[in-house]
Amino acid sequence: MELLAFIPSPAKGEIVPFGVPLRGYAFCIIIGVFVGVWLGGRRWIARGGRAGTVADIAVWAVPFGLVGGRLYHVITDYELYFSEGRNPVDAFKIWEGGLGIWGAIALGALGAWIGCRRRGIPLPAYADAVAPGIAFAQAIGRWGNWFNQELYGRATDLPWALEITRSDGGRVPGTYHPTFLYESLWCIGVAVLVIWADRRFKLGHGRAFALYVAAYCAGRGWIEYMRVDDVQMNDVLGLRLNVWTSIIVFVLAVVYIVVSARLRPGREEVVEPGADESDSSSESGSSESGSEDASDSASDSEADSGKGGEESPSDGGAKSVEKA
Repeated sequence: MELLAFIPSPAKGEIVPFGVPLRGYAFCIIIGVFVGVWLGGRRWIARGGRAGTVADIAVWAVPFGLVGGRLYHVITDYELYFSEGRNPVDAFKIWEGGLGIWGAIALGALGAWIGCRRRGIPLPAYADAVAPGIAFAQAIGRWGNWFNQELYGRATDLPWALEITRSDGGRVPGTYHPTFLYESLWCIGVAVLVIWADRRFKLGHGRAFALYVAAYCAGRGWIEYMRVDDVQMNDVLGLRLNVWTSIIVFVLAVVYIVVSARLRPGREEVVEPGADESDSSSESGSSESGSEDASDSASDSEADSGKGGEESPSDGGAKSVEKA
């Protein structure tokens, strides 16, 4: 039995779950979103929030994030769509790959802020709850690059090298570093780190999310430096744009963690409007009903003691009605 000396790429970028053809790239993103929302929902409930809140806000955050990710990619790699010989319509073909995480986080945060405002909850607390889920979603979503044979590094003959078979779009057949796999594994590590640190240090006021951002940037920097594919070939002072972005965002995230810990130590209490309305209403209802019962009993006792054993016609009628 001959062992493969590389990771093979799929012959086509589609899968057929339940008989329905679906782009592998889109499928990985969809699965990642579901996992992220599920984990974020569990963490939100554990902090005192209501079930369904994370999913409701995700309805705002996910579409904004997809639009932001695509805009970032198209703007920073405009030559792939608007240079000579290119078709600008391809800029809308999101299923062929091309989502910039920085744009996705930026506009996704805007969508989450809108959703949080509508629910009356603070965005930092929500961001802390969903941070590990976002990292897991990225880990799953990166496998969409495997389906599209993109996001690979320098040529190598290592046993885990990625085989590239397509020659279109500037791709040269051969075996390369699977940077999509490196980033996927890194994101899993980031998610585990955030979960551990949040439990150990009770991170609050957006610091769990900032830790996710800093840890992700630390890995994205060296992974981006390895890439040789046709995405993000524009350099700034000898480094790719995404490397510079990783460095800058990493510094900002670390500064936020330090400053926030000094200004607002500890973890805020999540009090979601309407979380205990049903319980409080039922409790108040039962207490009101108990008060009414006690009041009726007291009235009956006073009436019995006041009449001194004598019955008035009205009392007799009332008692007969009660007996009836």
